[in-house]
Amino acid sequence: MMTTEHSEKHSRVYRLVRDLPRMHLALAGLAASAVFLALLLPSEQVQAKRHVLPLTLDIEPVSEQPLYTSLEAEQPDTPAAQSGPAENWQELTVRSGDSLAKLFARAGVSANELHEVLQSGPEAKTLKRIYPGQKLSFQLDGNGQLQVLRYEENLLNTTQYIRDTKSFIAEKVVRQPDVHQQFASGSISSSLYQSATRAGLSDRVIMELAQVFGGVVDFVLDLRKGDQFAVLYEEKYVDGQKVGDGDILAASFVNNGKTHTAYRYEFEDGEVGYFSPEGESMRKAFMRAPLDFLRVSSGFNMKRFHPILKVTRPHRGVDYAAPTGTPVYAAGDGKVVQSGFSKPNGNFVVIQHGQQYQTKYLHLQKRAVRVGERVRQRELIGWVGSTGYATGPHLHYEFLINGVHRNPATILSQLPKAVTLAEADRKRFQSQTQGLRVQLASMMGQSNLAAAEPDKSSARL
Repeated sequence: MMTTEHSEKHSRVYRLVRDLPRMHLALAGLAASAVFLALLLPSEQVQAKRHVLPLTLDIEPVSEQPLYTSLEAEQPDTPAAQSGPAENWQELTVRSGDSLAKLFARAGVSANELHEVLQSGPEAKTLKRIYPGQKLSFQLDGNGQLQVLRYEENLLNTTQYIRDTKSFIAEKVVRQPDVHQQFASGSISSSLYQSATRAGLSDRVIMELAQVFGGVVDFVLDLRKGDQFAVLYEEKYVDGQKVGDGDILAASFVNNGKTHTAYRYEFEDGEVGYFSPEGESMRKAFMRAPLDFLRVSSGFNMKRFHPILKVTRPHRGVDYAAPTGTPVYAAGDGKVVQSGFSKPNGNFVVIQHGQQYQTKYLHLQKRAVRVGERVRQRELIGWVGSTGYATGPHLHYEFLINGVHRNPATILSQLPKAVTLAEADRKRFQSQTQGLRVQLASMMGQSNLAAAEPDKSSARL
């Protein structure tokens, strides 16, 4: 039998439960359900952010505080909850006076790690030749240890040094530039270099243009005021920024009324050459001028008054006046038979080309070849100087056939013709250059029209 005390307690509990607002029960049930579902959700985000939420089902009178905690109100993760160590990139631009040691110190990288990078392999030698404006990027881990060094030599070439278990491994990254075709033309007023520069051509393209036509035009002796040139060539871009020039694709040069045209042709084996529309090679047996010249001071003259000896004596060659140090090239393929010094000739080189032909190069500042070496056309053999009997820096150049001096300015036109494309390459050459012919002709026509328009306008005035 239930005692009176128990009966009274039972009655009080019954009345309390009976009077409990239904809303409280609903909220309590909702809170319990929300917590239960949150614990069971498969989402990685919820799992990573899961916390123990206190749940109190108080049966006291209604409270103004919520009975559950909103997920949006949770505190952010602690570092321990994040995956992996923090990584930090730092990019430094090389300044004037910077050394590799200074850059590593500025990035907070130890000298030991610098030593490890420099010992990574032959690629690390490039780090010893850093220049202002280049960039080095350092990737450090959470402990400040170097993980990756990225050296941006230029927009095209980057080398990465990646930490391995015990050392760094070098990895070369080369970007492929976008190639655009460009056209330029002009008329000679003083020299090819000055006129081509005004037309917007870089030194590299100008020198290549001179090389293409170097077997048919002497750009010192043969050049005339009013001669014209036109060139279709490539320019290279990365992210919209020009990074250099590519190859000359087609070019035309009008010298003293005669037009010379050349097209770039790539053989099946990858070798490249320039040929006339008829398939004749622009590369002749000999260059018409064996150096990158500025001007000619003295021509071929059998009754020349020698400025030092003060006597009239034959001048069996051509003097190309040029600054000291100007490169001098072999005029053709051959073998060096003399390379030495004499009082009248200074430093000199003599090259034998087959059995008939011989070329001589006098008054050099320094020689770059030795007796017995075989050289190719346009291979460096020395530098312009003023050694021996010379009043100033210049190259004295001689051309001999069977031991007899001949005028270098005129003899080349009497030599055997250049080689032509074999029959097997003719059709391939025509197919490969067909588009270039149309482009060059079209661009030259537009250029000539644009050049003529001002004259027509002034004539109307």
